[in-house]
Amino acid sequence: MVNQAPIPVVVNGAAGKMGREVVKAVSQASDMTLLGAVDRNPEYNGKDAGEVAGLSEPLEVPITDQLEPTLALATQERQLGVMVDFTHPSSVYDNIRAAIAYGIRPVVGTTGLSVEQIQDLAEFADKASTGCLMIPNFSIGMVLLQEAAVRASQYFDHVEIIELHHNQKADAPSGTAIQTAQMLAEMGKTYNPSSVEETEKLPGARGSVADEGIRIHSVRLPGLIAHQEVIFGAPGQIYTLRHDTSDRACYMPGVLLAIRKVTQLKSLVYGLEKIL
Repeated sequence: MVNQAPIPVVVNGAAGKMGREVVKAVSQASDMTLLGAVDRNPEYNGKDAGEVAGLSEPLEVPITDQLEPTLALATQERQLGVMVDFTHPSSVYDNIRAAIAYGIRPVVGTTGLSVEQIQDLAEFADKASTGCLMIPNFSIGMVLLQEAAVRASQYFDHVEIIELHHNQKADAPSGTAIQTAQMLAEMGKTYNPSSVEETEKLPGARGSVADEGIRIHSVRLPGLIAHQEVIFGAPGQIYTLRHDTSDRACYMPGVLLAIRKVTQLKSLVYGLEKIL
């Protein structure tokens, strides 16, 4: 059996906290090669991606602020190229479209896109027959939490979601919390039937309201990474599901799995649970 060429990977947002972890993980994966590293922060332009990521040895891959030339470089490889994107919600839509236009498969961890933007990207990927993975949360533990929440929803009519993140996260609620609420809403019931006429003395005190009456509360504080609680209530009992992240390395098995899977896809797929 002939060994396949390693998957060429472009990391967009390579100098960010998640980007640095991806650079390390890709460089240590035997079936991948770090082809390019992109970041808009001028502080890192020209610096070695491995050194910025904290590796003991340089990778001889300089960080650039030019995405499209890097994508064009990836098209020259024998194996299908993949772009891993952990950038800002304001730029991720254009990044994904650019990657698909070049035939490079996007694996996207950035959240904050609208439903309309995701639908547009799905249609664009379909027309190009190009795989794209949009993953609100790469943690296996979060997938298990969501599965447990769906099962619990069969027995509880009251539920609220609390998501807690570091104070540099730009979008709220988190994509993971929105996805969790969507999964619960798809169970065919409306939650939190009112038993009293509520009055918010301060706007937003009761959080945002997603589909089927599910409330989501967002917390942003330094010292946090990523955390989520799904709290179910019923007379005489509270059932709480919680997932805590203490190190961003926990996302890397999911990222590497997504890189391997996206090369087999011909369309956009949303959610890590779809590829497990």
